[in-house]
Amino acid sequence: MDSTLAPDLAARRRARAIALNRWVYRLSQHWFPWTIALLSLWVILPWLAPVFMRWGWEGPARAIYGLYSLQCHQLPQRSYFLFGPQVSYPLEQIQSLWKATFDPRILRQFVGDASLGFKVAWSDRMVSAYSSIPLAGFLWWPFRKRLRPLSLGGLILLALPMAIDGGTHVLSDLAGLGQSFRYTNAWLATLTQNSLPPSFYAGDALGSFNSWMRLVTGVLFGLGVGWLLFPNLYLAFSDTARAIEAKFDSAGVEL
Repeated sequence: MDSTLAPDLAARRRARAIALNRWVYRLSQHWFPWTIALLSLWVILPWLAPVFMRWGWEGPARAIYGLYSLQCHQLPQRSYFLFGPQVSYPLEQIQSLWKATFDPRILRQFVGDASLGFKVAWSDRMVSAYSSIPLAGFLWWPFRKRLRPLSLGGLILLALPMAIDGGTHVLSDLAGLGQSFRYTNAWLATLTQNSLPPSFYAGDALGSFNSWMRLVTGVLFGLGVGWLLFPNLYLAFSDTARAIEAKFDSAGVEL
């Protein structure tokens, strides 16, 4: 290499390094709104699927359903519906209006129609779990300088109710949705001596025991993830900002 080009090359590399460090520093100063924005986008997209179906934009809607099917069963009896007479529908009603099947692989294909409305691309459990993560961020932000990150053991403890609830649903579904112990919840009816309405015990409709358990356990999981995530991001970005400040001070370069 021509020795006359070496100083110019070194100057360009230094300029790129300074620019990169400045960009990382700005990110470390404003990471919270960007994180909230990205998480909120991920939470909002499933709700756009029924909106797009309503507008006749089936292609984008199907793309969202396909994307979120990778992390959710999307069973219609455990999902919210928009633009219909009801927010949720019991399995029997979906079977009578669509297909008389208990097969989850078939049931998940039902996204709704003009008479029932259209399904959100996440189940009600996923809605409560993932929506609680940015909510945890907003709750944590005012106390960010005092609240320590949740331990891994704490997260496991908060995730355990959802694991138990979801696991018993899976085992129950394998036995057949129509006869499953988590569908009828006869054990709970016996335990409470049938003191509550029958609609509370059986099925997955809004207001049932199953829907309440999915809501509560999802919120606990989401808050736990947020409590672990946001304080650790805060500590990591704060350390990064201080390191860059020290580097620039020692080099006599302005941020």
